[in-house]
Amino acid sequence: MQKILDLISEEVMQAFGAAGYDAGLGRVTLSNRPDLCEYQCNGAMAGAKKYHKAPLMIAQDVAGKLENSRVFTEVSAVAPGFLNMKVSETFVKDYLRGMRDSEKFGLQMPETAKKIIIDYGGPNVAKPLHVGHLRSAIIGESIKRICRYAGHDVTGDIHMGDWGLQMGLIITELQKRSPKLVYFDDAYEGEYPEEAPFTISELEEIYPTASAKSKTDEAYKADAMEATYKLQSGVRGYRALWDHIMRVSIEDLKRNYENLNVEFDLWKGESDVHDIIPGMVEDMKKGGYAYESDGALVVDVKEETDTREVPPCMILKSDGASLYNTTDLATIMDRMAQYHPDKMIYLTDKRQELYFEQVFRCARKTGLVNTDTELVHIGFGTMNGKDGKPFKTREGGVMRLEYLIDEINEVMYGKIIQNRSVPDKEARQTAQVVALSAVKYGDLSNQASKDYIFDIDRFTSSEGDTGPYILYTLVRIKSILSKYKEAGGQMEKAVLHPACGEPEKALMLELAGFIGMMENAYEETAPHKVCAYIYDIANAFNRFYHETKILAEEDETKKEGWIALLLLTRDVLETCIDLLGFSAPERM
Repeated sequence: MQKILDLISEEVMQAFGAAGYDAGLGRVTLSNRPDLCEYQCNGAMAGAKKYHKAPLMIAQDVAGKLENSRVFTEVSAVAPGFLNMKVSETFVKDYLRGMRDSEKFGLQMPETAKKIIIDYGGPNVAKPLHVGHLRSAIIGESIKRICRYAGHDVTGDIHMGDWGLQMGLIITELQKRSPKLVYFDDAYEGEYPEEAPFTISELEEIYPTASAKSKTDEAYKADAMEATYKLQSGVRGYRALWDHIMRVSIEDLKRNYENLNVEFDLWKGESDVHDIIPGMVEDMKKGGYAYESDGALVVDVKEETDTREVPPCMILKSDGASLYNTTDLATIMDRMAQYHPDKMIYLTDKRQELYFEQVFRCARKTGLVNTDTELVHIGFGTMNGKDGKPFKTREGGVMRLEYLIDEINEVMYGKIIQNRSVPDKEARQTAQVVALSAVKYGDLSNQASKDYIFDIDRFTSSEGDTGPYILYTLVRIKSILSKYKEAGGQMEKAVLHPACGEPEKALMLELAGFIGMMENAYEETAPHKVCAYIYDIANAFNRFYHETKILAEEDETKKEGWIALLLLTRDVLETCIDLLGFSAPERM
């Protein structure tokens, strides 16, 4: 289906042409004065100079051609030359029926689906997730779902940090504590134990301990670097320990991401490209791209059009060790070989913008990607506390993500049981669902690049631009539909009718904007567009609800039309919150 705005514009463009003017002047926009009209066209203003005619006269000529339009009930030319329009209730009804009867509400699918890889998450194994991981997970998951819904072949990759010095530090600390573990016996040739010699809690304590020791003890750090080298060289016992670290860490990561309703298709890390780095580096040398600078191996990525300094992209450090740049470039090469993506999207803190500029330019210059492969970095802002500074615990430390989620669950649980009697188990389950909407909507309703204040009290409020407000609206709709069905109503027979009043029409017009919103959300990789859309729908529905006695209406035809409208509103809202990565309970 076409966007409703395009259909309306086509009608006005034809009228411009019929009146003897350039049809291109007929582009229509939403009215910036909804108290006066629903849509407007300013084309007559633009045409005045070209046709040496007063814009109001041009607007009057066009309005005359629209007098019998099937699209409009009212078209008026107003000084100094605007066209103000109200659309026909029948036209809107027909459009919504088309949405209801079409797959994905009429959203057009691409002729050829793009293969897209989204790199988000980015945790380091053996470390607990903290609040700094929240935005990448939430935004990345929503963008993945939006791209998929738009008809593309999308793969989400967590891209873990699982291969650097941190592994050597963990292994070294384990060896200091338990030197007799079989993993450190070079003569051992048997099978290693299936059970890890540590729990996730122990592992999360081991790493910071080892990291702190390495900063004050040079010998300890040297041991850790040696352990890292042995691991990366394939020493059996060290690889077996690494397997344990990975399994225990990934189980914990999956549990935490599951609580956020975040799913990755690939659980790959830096280790997956370790073996292809030497060949990649050699190719860069042979191609004349990489050269030595102060002992390090670098590739120049500066361009003549640069207005700021863009340093060379370092491939290897002076000691021959690889960097994040190296593994990111090798990962790009690996993805091109295995998945042939048309587009790769990276989600990280916006402060890494220059880093990704260097990496992307290096990938293009050295031929790691095709000339038409899109490389996109989406940099997000900081999640701040009420003091405007990066979110911390009361003690000033970085808060673990699961503790933050638990805190919000408790706040939501308290609100749910405050004014109503609900079985505890149901209250707890509902609290988790609503709390997730509070967290995700609170984040996604902001433009990704902007910093925002994480305010639990505001996010968990059932009023205003919040996740719980959206869910309360959806649950209210479900409740009305349920009562209608209990009273013997047959929802499958409900048919949309032209709007009977302004609040109903306003809701219908909001729903009609779905296709345009989805196209924008995909093209701009902007989940906040979905949030803004459903907030407008929720407001329009609640106004309609408060001004309309839906179930008490005696005119069955009217009631049937309203039920059909509620069904469509429910389905659109449920689709949109799924794109944002959360769902709605049956009742609240």
